[in-house]
This record gives sequence, structure tokens and C-alpha cells, in this order.
Amino acid sequence: MKTFNSLLAAMAVCAAGMTSAQAADDTFASLTYGQTSDKVRKSGLLQRNTDNLNADGIIGKDDTWGVRLGQINDQGRYYMTYDSVSGDHSGFKLRQQNLLGSYDAFLPIGDTTKLFGGGSVGITKLTQNSPGASRDSDYGYAYGLQAGVIQELTDKASVELGYRYLRSNASTEYSAHGAPKSGVLRLTSSAQTYLAASYKF
Repeated sequence: MKTFNSLLAAMAVCAAGMTSAQAADDTFASLTYGQTSDKVRKSGLLQRNTDNLNADGIIGKDDTWGVRLGQINDQGRYYMTYDSVSGDHSGFKLRQQNLLGSYDAFLPIGDTTKLFGGGSVGITKLTQNSPGASRDSDYGYAYGLQAGVIQELTDKASVELGYRYLRSNASTEYSAHGAPKSGVLRLTSSAQTYLAASYKF
């Protein structure tokens, strides 16, 4: 919980910086759609209690929706992102939600096209909500990198194709209703390929 509160404080400072230090820049908002695949580690206990569960397949190339809000100029952008993905496999169901603060630097490669690359830090919430099991959730840190290409359509609108990789330590317990704990699922990393549509205002 202490780590969670520290991350929230850090993100609040980041958000304050976006609205003050970057006040002269344009504000932008985005909608994102992508596919996320997670690396999930099983505890030894869960390994013994399940038959060849492929934990990495619980969230594997599943649809991911998100929203972003931030500040942008010709050199780069600061922004906050919320996105959510859920998946199921072999009777197990997980949902991952991310709240991230990010910065990207731009590299123009044409009049209306530019590459971007940067880093993100924030929190991940992992929820286990499998049929016949007790619901459980946990918060963990998240940090990683993203890169991609942006194509400007007008002075205000743009689209982008990006890739993001995050490391995390969120974990959740699994137990059937009324039964002892069967083990733990621990999120170690996630990879997302996404499309975004952005508008400056």
C-alpha cells in the first residue's frame, strides 16, 4: 500500500507539471485500441493444483481500449493514459487496468510524419474473476517504454501506430468458492501494439 500511495503521489506531481510547466503547449486527447499479451507466472502451489495451465494465454492478444490526455509541442508530449484489457483461458479470467504517466520525444521524418519514443511509469490493477472462484485483485507498479510513428492528418488531428512494453509486479490469488487458496498468478510483463486517434484543442 505504501508503494501504491508513493506512485499516486508521483503521478500527481507529473500531472501538475503537465498543466503548469507546459501551459503554453497544446492540450490533446486520444482514444486508443490495441492488443495486449501478458506474461503471467504461476506459483508452485497453483502449478500443482492445475493441469498444464498456460498462464501466459489468459491475456493473449486480447482487445485493449484506452484514453489519454496530455500536453504536446513540436519536441514531445506529456500525457496520462488509462487502459483496460481482459481475457480468459482454461477456466481462468483476468482483467488488467493501467494508469500511466508518460513522456515521448519526437523525431520528424517528413512534413507530417514523425517517430516517437519514450517511457512510462504508473500503476497496474490485476483482477482475477474466474467462474467458480473467489474474486481477488491487487495493485502493483508498472514501468516501461513505448515507440511508434505519428501521421498528422490536419493541424489538429493525427493517428499513430505504437508499441509499449511494461514490467509489473501485480499478483492475484486463486481459490474456488469455499475452498483453500489454490495458488497465485503474478503479472511480470505486458506487451501492447496499438492504434491511436488524437485531437489537439
